[in-house]
Amino acid sequence: MTIVVALANPPREGLVGTELAASTPLSTAEAADLYEAQLRDLVLAVDRSGGDLLINYPEPDALPEAYRTERSPEAELRAVVADTLGGTEEVRFEPQVGSTVSARAGNTVTHLLREEGADSVAVMTPTTPLCSRTTIDAAAMKLRTNGVVLGPSTEGRVHYAGFTQPIDFEAAFERPSLSTLAQRGRDAGLDVEFIEPLPVLETGRDLLDVVPTLRARFTAERVVPKHVSEFVYDHGLDVVVEDGETRLVREETE
Repeated sequence: MTIVVALANPPREGLVGTELAASTPLSTAEAADLYEAQLRDLVLAVDRSGGDLLINYPEPDALPEAYRTERSPEAELRAVVADTLGGTEEVRFEPQVGSTVSARAGNTVTHLLREEGADSVAVMTPTTPLCSRTTIDAAAMKLRTNGVVLGPSTEGRVHYAGFTQPIDFEAAFERPSLSTLAQRGRDAGLDVEFIEPLPVLETGRDLLDVVPTLRARFTAERVVPKHVSEFVYDHGLDVVVEDGETRLVREETE
């Protein structure tokens, strides 16, 4: 089985979703709620897949001082996972090690592959609203015959990065992470394969892609992520084109 590592922060206002709050009509509190919705949907997707979920959380002193509370990040994330799944028995929690996203991802992947003998390890974040069980299982299948499997996203980003052997992770998750990770995989002598492209949700521009897709899938009666879809509809989010400009709007909700 593939160990799916979710690099997650506690969904605290001002700590997460800051780019969304700065570039959309969403408040900082609403942006944090959207982050939590994405985290819940990611937890559900991994739980329903054949993968094993590992929540990689920051230690309290790794957070900016303004966002430290009496409740630890681990405890807060455990509560979200427990509420989503009805318990945490099947979920592993480990602290993050490293000062950057690339370092934290690289340290965790390398440890699991080399020290624990994992067959494959994937890195994801709670910014992948359209990821589903089938996406994760399709990637796991490709990891059986490829050393690196990547999920392309917009602007050179990735929504999924899976490995069967460590690579050079130095700054590998900085944009454009897709091309960097592919090159590092080839530099390590590994075959690189890809799964379906999916949008990530980090900025207002990303919402312009995600919201119409969610609404279209709902209209077509296709599978949608439960919590993110509820957030979009509860907050009346939609995308319109006015005077040639595409923008996010909020409709009145009852």
